[in-house]
Amino acid sequence: MDLPLDYATLRIIWWALMGVLLIGFTLTDGFDLGVAALLPFVARDDRERRMVINTIGATWEGNQVWFILGGGAIFAAWPFVYAVSFSGFYLAMFAVLAALILRPVGFKYRSKRPDRRWRSAWDWALFIGGFVPALVFGVAVGNVLQGVPFRFDSDLRVAYEGSFLGLFTPFTLVCGLLSVAMVVTHGAAWLTIKAEHGAVRDRARVIGSIAALASLALFAVGYLFVAFAGLGFRLDGAVNMAGPSNPLRAVAVAAPGAWLANYQAHRWMVLAPVLGFVGAALAFVGIRRGREWPAFAGSSLSALGIISTVGLSMFPFILPSSLDPRSSLTVWNASSSHLTLFVMLLMTVVFLPLILAYTAFVYKVLWGRSSVAALSSNPDLY
Repeated sequence: MDLPLDYATLRIIWWALMGVLLIGFTLTDGFDLGVAALLPFVARDDRERRMVINTIGATWEGNQVWFILGGGAIFAAWPFVYAVSFSGFYLAMFAVLAALILRPVGFKYRSKRPDRRWRSAWDWALFIGGFVPALVFGVAVGNVLQGVPFRFDSDLRVAYEGSFLGLFTPFTLVCGLLSVAMVVTHGAAWLTIKAEHGAVRDRARVIGSIAALASLALFAVGYLFVAFAGLGFRLDGAVNMAGPSNPLRAVAVAAPGAWLANYQAHRWMVLAPVLGFVGAALAFVGIRRGREWPAFAGSSLSALGIISTVGLSMFPFILPSSLDPRSSLTVWNASSSHLTLFVMLLMTVVFLPLILAYTAFVYKVLWGRSSVAALSSNPDLY
């Protein structure tokens, strides 16, 4: 059956859409994770902590839709990537899911008892639910950049030869800390917009400005690792962009510094890391000067730039193999069928605008600052 879009074009579209979903998750659920990670530090008493929780209480569940959409898209559009990453990173994924499970339980159970120790325990559970996913997601991205120890046999059975502790190297820890700094900056900017209590906003500005500077420094250190530590892979020889998906048909080799080659070939891509640096700088200035929306715009641009930098650096690789580079997964050898990608695109064209419109409607209806005074008058608050 002839389809309106050729196979190679659909693969690029779905590579871009996967990036859109990851960015959407970071921009929405990212500030939720950041606020949760900030909770024990920006709020000193129970009323302040309840107020901080309610800055995200009305929307955090809806924001997790992007996480579900991202996982579903990887499963449907890139089945080889899903199989390798979710099996190879099994313990890391389990840690993320366990931390994320603490979030709804913490939100629902924290205020069930007036006991101070009870509430403090759930506050730290919410902190774990914000900090751990941010750290592990960053560490996972770092592992993808340096290559994952897996290989396929002749029957396309995958073997992963890494370990949980092996995920943590100096470079991947830099990536993990950058992820934490990025979402903490985003969360702090959100608190300056949504929290009414002056002391909470002041503390958020102090921590947020430090996190913004940390984002700048860690992003620069990450660049130095990529440039000088020999990270990178490249395809060797001609590639059939419209050929059947088979991880063993591509010839990939490790190539130190290759992650920077795309920026030399396509100068416009430099916009991504520039946005990463400029956005973090704008967030820092906005937070320090009390400019709420510029600060939030800056943290959003920084996240957009940092995530785009990873995707553009690696293209067309999605999951390179450090154990056997020939088993590396790319845009051209790891996708679902032509028909599957086309049908999924039609569904995305219909449903993604609906999700965006509904999200915008919810934010409009539920907009407003979270205040201490409302805690005693509104029974629906956490």
